[in-house]
Amino acid sequence: MKNFTTSASQETAFTVSQLNRQIQQLLEASLPWILVEGEISNLAKPSSGHWYFSLKDDKAQIRCAMFKGKNAAVRFKPKDGDMVRLRARVTFYGPRGDCQLSVEGMESAGEGALQQAFERLKNSLQAEGLFAPEHKKPLPTKPERVAIITSPVGAAVRDMIIAFRRRFPLTELTILPSLVQGQDAAKNILRQLQRADGSGHFDAIILGRGGGSLEDLWSFNDETLARAIFAANTPIVSAVGHETDFTIADFVADVRAATPTAAAELLSPDRHQLIRQIEQQEKQLVRRMSRILEQCQQQLDFMTKRIRHPKERIEQQQNQLEQLKRRLQQSMQRKVLEKQAQTANLAHRLERNSPTRRIDQDRQKLKDIDARLARALNNTLTNKQTAFARIIDKLNLVSPLNTLARGYAIASKDKQVIRSIKDVEKGDAISVRVQDGIISCEVTDN
Repeated sequence: MKNFTTSASQETAFTVSQLNRQIQQLLEASLPWILVEGEISNLAKPSSGHWYFSLKDDKAQIRCAMFKGKNAAVRFKPKDGDMVRLRARVTFYGPRGDCQLSVEGMESAGEGALQQAFERLKNSLQAEGLFAPEHKKPLPTKPERVAIITSPVGAAVRDMIIAFRRRFPLTELTILPSLVQGQDAAKNILRQLQRADGSGHFDAIILGRGGGSLEDLWSFNDETLARAIFAANTPIVSAVGHETDFTIADFVADVRAATPTAAAELLSPDRHQLIRQIEQQEKQLVRRMSRILEQCQQQLDFMTKRIRHPKERIEQQQNQLEQLKRRLQQSMQRKVLEKQAQTANLAHRLERNSPTRRIDQDRQKLKDIDARLARALNNTLTNKQTAFARIIDKLNLVSPLNTLARGYAIASKDKQVIRSIKDVEKGDAISVRVQDGIISCEVTDN
């Protein structure tokens, strides 16, 4: 038997660790990144969050590891037997001499064709202008009625209802149940959308469902549904999947919400903010009303000062009457004095001239003048008395005492005149003023 090592051999022997390290370097250098398809088997998900499984076909298998930071981006829940496409690095674990794949990304094996179909439809509709911003309808600021097209069960519908009830519970919600996954889901969603939009009853419509793989969300990539969304008269919010998920419905809708909860928040005003706005407006209204009341009070005070009591007016007119009487008396005295002076002058002239005829004539003239004077005095006095009587009659017409004399009475409560039955209640004590006194009464019925 020939030995591997001889004294003349120049070959260097590897240790096992050196050999494994050399294999690791060769593998990782020659295969930095690869795409590989196969079937998942022996999938394990320990509490650490990492995934460990084998990828196999009908002839071979290889171990795989997908660590927590990477598997969080997987949009579906893998299980044994699923066909998947992996983007991975070939690694070699030297201590055990094991070769495995370190997985960076995972998608369903059928998602590649779906993704291509998605991109083709997206590019086609975008070229037609269905995604153009100028076609987007604005959302109502305070929608009263909102239709939600989604599955009636699941977290998505619950999250939207909770968000609406938390932010603005006055919004009327109508759940239009629909399939959101599967072969007939697109037709079901389309039928409910046309029903909601055609009714004209809703201020906005939400298309929503939870997250999932591209295949799970495929019903929202239907071309007929996309064109129906574009043609709708009602503003539509698309809330499909998680923030990283995009569908054709998202691009065509008037607004795309990252999640169903975000859609509800877009369409529901914050009631706390509204309450603050109402409180601010209330304060402004109170301030304005206070200013108006102050102005009215000032006007009332000014008018009150201008209003004079009837007694004051009577006293004023009595004073005016006294002044007129004094002026009349003075005028009469002046007239008498003037006439007396004229008489004295005539008498003096008569005495100087002394003829009897002139005396008789002058006496007759004097009598005539005296008669005219008497008539003038009587006429003047009569006219003044008549004017005075008219003034007294006018005063009596506006005098409250004259009103009481005609049988009327004035009722008052706490020295305030009662103008309506609403000013008193049963059992109130009131006072009734009549012409000759005050009667105390009690209200027995109103």
